[in-house]
Amino acid sequence: MKTLLSHRRALLIVLLASSLTAATPPGGRPEEVGMSSERLARVNDVVKTYIDSGQISGAVTMVSRKGRIAHFEAQGLMDIDAKTPMRRDAIFRMASMSKPVTGVAILMLMEEGKLRLTDPVSRFIPEFKNPKVAMLKNPDGAGRGAAPPAPGQPPPPPEIYTIPAERELTIRDLMTHTNGLETGGPGSREGGRISPRSTSSTLAAYVPTLGAVPLDFQPGSKWQYSALAGIETLGRIVEIASGMTFDQFLQKRIFEPLNMKDTAFFPTEDRMPRVVTLYERKPSGLSRIDTPAWLATKTLFSGGGGLWSTPEDYMQFAQMLVNNGQLNGKRLLGPRTVDLMASNHVGDLYSGVGQRLKGMGFGLTVEVVMDGVSANRRESNGSFGWDGAFGTHFWVDRKEQLVGLLMVQESNGQLMRDFENAVMQAIVE
Repeated sequence: MKTLLSHRRALLIVLLASSLTAATPPGGRPEEVGMSSERLARVNDVVKTYIDSGQISGAVTMVSRKGRIAHFEAQGLMDIDAKTPMRRDAIFRMASMSKPVTGVAILMLMEEGKLRLTDPVSRFIPEFKNPKVAMLKNPDGAGRGAAPPAPGQPPPPPEIYTIPAERELTIRDLMTHTNGLETGGPGSREGGRISPRSTSSTLAAYVPTLGAVPLDFQPGSKWQYSALAGIETLGRIVEIASGMTFDQFLQKRIFEPLNMKDTAFFPTEDRMPRVVTLYERKPSGLSRIDTPAWLATKTLFSGGGGLWSTPEDYMQFAQMLVNNGQLNGKRLLGPRTVDLMASNHVGDLYSGVGQRLKGMGFGLTVEVVMDGVSANRRESNGSFGWDGAFGTHFWVDRKEQLVGLLMVQESNGQLMRDFENAVMQAIVE
């Protein structure tokens, strides 16, 4: 009997310790945090509609409010052919939702006095000194008097010349996509030649070569998305300012304090069974695709799009932000720095990715809702977040003390908006 009691006591201690050390915000009835269970069920209805219509294979959705998980559901399939049910600990390719993590890393170093947002990139990477801006010689793709292209043939690529940039690129330019570094303009084609991106390389070897790439526009003059190069340059700055490789910095300074145990730049073999299959929509339905070549690397740690994570892990990161920089007694940022991250840094330049936006601004690696009515968005003014090319999406609403998190592996912008609506209408106080 004494032995049985001691075993029970030991088990109780283990269970209590695990509940105290788990970093996930505790769960509870939605009504306890001012949300309606009945209305939150509409999130499931939205996801089911997209699954039934063949637009997505499955999804995991999470909502936290006032520091507690109000909703956490897995629906549909991780893999259609194998009929593998979606699981709550599934691993997703986060793509550009890696960018806010990089932003937090930079802001942590800023708080420590190791860099300033106004610092020229050349302070850390001398190759970025004296940048050039690409200008088109022949915007129509053919010089005066040149023969037109043969029938069915595309016009020749535009010729460019370069002029000196009016000023150097700054860290803020990189964080706000006002840098012109491989943003799809006239200088980007030269970038592929001057600075080829090899997934067998490293940030230390690759990023300095970007310094010779002509910019697509004058620094700070417009907003245009730098999908990889701009944020990968920030990753190299983190390495130089911290003395650690980028993956080591994120692991020791962000992932471990937040108990993000499954987040990394590539999934280990034991995690592969939890990786969600990637699909793209075709007229015939969802078609399985391989992980893109730009992501298939174990050495080029891309802060622009390289992280893999789980819903629970990424919720820890987002919950830290909604808590003004801290979670479970671990503070990564001061509240005023989160304010800075969530402020509009680009005036009226923000145009979104491939669309014109009203009522929106752009902060430090995050999109910011400035006027929800003009933007036709349901989040509170001041909410901020970002999404990924494969359909992942999150936002932080500090006014409502809320995080919304959508994890899928098919791009679908309308689903993001419908998910936001289903979450916000469930708030009843």
